[in-house]
Amino acid sequence: MSRIDCVAHGDELLARFSRQAVDVVLVGTQRAVPNGVEATRRLVSAHPQANVIVFGAPDDAASIAAAIAGGARGYLRWDASRPELVAALAHTLASTSVPAPRQPSDPGVQLTERELQVLRGMSQGKSNGQIGRELYLSEDTVKTHARRLFRKLGVRDRAQAVAHGFRRGLVA
Repeated sequence: MSRIDCVAHGDELLARFSRQAVDVVLVGTQRAVPNGVEATRRLVSAHPQANVIVFGAPDDAASIAAAIAGGARGYLRWDASRPELVAALAHTLASTSVPAPRQPSDPGVQLTERELQVLRGMSQGKSNGQIGRELYLSEDTVKTHARRLFRKLGVRDRAQAVAHGFRRGLVA
């Protein structure tokens, strides 16, 4: 049986999750309003097993970076399509425990310009197909670049790659 619940602010989210944990938490973010980002940080700090996906504007890099750094497992644009939402939920539910990030073999590793373009697209919440259309690449080619940059950065998925990219200043 599925259950959907809604809360208005972070304190209420933390209280409800403490009473009854859920599979996935969807949190909204807004530019210049730290409530969603702060709620994510507080929830994951208190409950590391919490699976949080944040929603926000694709051009709000500061909120995206802060939410990912605060423990969100993924990010979606406000206008994400139904298939994108379903894919994000399925991915989050399939990886119920966060694997420890692998250390890059060389911390000074450099990404190619194409890998940086793919990472920037990911940081904007774009799908592989959208990135491919913008770069005039097939979706499979985008996936290949993504796998290479994951390996170079020592990360396992898009959320970790974007968080790593923000921390290293590769994306803004």
